[in-house]
Amino acid sequence: MYVAVGSTNPVKAAAVESVLPDARIDPVAVDSGVAEQPRGREETVAGARNRAAAALATGDADFGVGIEGGVVERETPPGLWLVMWAAVTDGAETAFGSGPSLRLPGPVADRVRDGGELGPVLDDRLGREAVSEQEGAVGVYTAGRTTRAEALAAAVAGAFGPFLRDDGQ
Repeated sequence: MYVAVGSTNPVKAAAVESVLPDARIDPVAVDSGVAEQPRGREETVAGARNRAAAALATGDADFGVGIEGGVVERETPPGLWLVMWAAVTDGAETAFGSGPSLRLPGPVADRVRDGGELGPVLDDRLGREAVSEQEGAVGVYTAGRTTRAEALAAAVAGAFGPFLRDDGQ
């Protein structure tokens, strides 16, 4: 199986590799068609769908995968939440899966609400670089108990499920 992943972020490629260890994985740079910091479920899902379609269109892969992280303001429980979505397409059908979601702490949420992008906000607050290409916010806020690659893999597995099942459902 040959899979094009719509991102050159190594964490996103690792997430797909963990779900499909025997597949050929090709990370490709594509445009998500959404803001750098997607806001809301609709925009985050659209970014994943756009990345999957664009990745598939770059060559002769069997599947295109798009992964997008975003933030969603929720009333119950209240706060700004990190969300992650994956889309998988074979060109005829597209399926979706989501990863875990977690509430962002107040000072980080406030900066993102004011227009900041989560990755750079975390880099600044932690005094580090490229947290999004390492453990990500999910790794930071679970004290390493879940990494970004593991969280994204859950979304990818959910999206790939309909293509991998052989039960006719």
